[in-house]
Amino acid sequence: MALWYKTSNPALKEETFQSAIPVAAEEAMTVRGTMNKFLFMLALMLASAIFTWNLAYKGAPLGGWVAGGAIGGFIIALVIIFKQAWAPYLAPAYGLLEGLFLGAISAMFNAAMASVAPYFIMQAVLLTFGVALAMYLLYATGVIKVTNQFRTIVFAATGGIALFYLAAIVLHWFHIDIPFIHESTPAGIIFSLVVVGIAALNLVMDFDMIFTGARMGAPRYMEWYGAFGLMVTIIWLYLEILRLLAKVYSRR
Repeated sequence: MALWYKTSNPALKEETFQSAIPVAAEEAMTVRGTMNKFLFMLALMLASAIFTWNLAYKGAPLGGWVAGGAIGGFIIALVIIFKQAWAPYLAPAYGLLEGLFLGAISAMFNAAMASVAPYFIMQAVLLTFGVALAMYLLYATGVIKVTNQFRTIVFAATGGIALFYLAAIVLHWFHIDIPFIHESTPAGIIFSLVVVGIAALNLVMDFDMIFTGARMGAPRYMEWYGAFGLMVTIIWLYLEILRLLAKVYSRR
């Protein structure tokens, strides 16, 4: 039966699960297996994040770790997206590399906000997983139903944000900045709230795609792929929450 699922997360798009050949039940993807692998990747990410966090507070330079983690993670993500069967081998490496990046970035934000928000990073982490849990419960209980219209709206909104960020980067090369992206004005805070909301709705799309893959009998390696895709959205959500909190506390 044809599927009409779409997600703005390129790692969890419709064609991914359509192209996976259904296998016997004992060899098929499961939701529990996917979440277990996500938790394993999360543990790896946390371990490497603690490593660069500690380096930051020893005064070590972080530029190389930030660039290496971000670029390395991006390259591995692209490989996984195009070679889903490699996910069991590359997804853990993605978690480690993103941890290096996030640990360094988190330490930078924490140092910058220390005077106004001593528990800044703890708040960001708790908010991220609080939002993720809330979105899962809303999806699992049917409060949010992933309809074709819902998918289209979220897909369009996420694409719009991506294009907006791309335009901002290009304009920055010409020394033109869009103020409300980075500044703590009311417009800037509203913008960040909107982006956080769209990132949260992408989580619902990701959960739906994982459940769909399990129902379709996708092969077991797709558990790693689903866990990887979910982590991509979680990382985006965390970074946007960091940006939002920084804007809010900067006004105090």
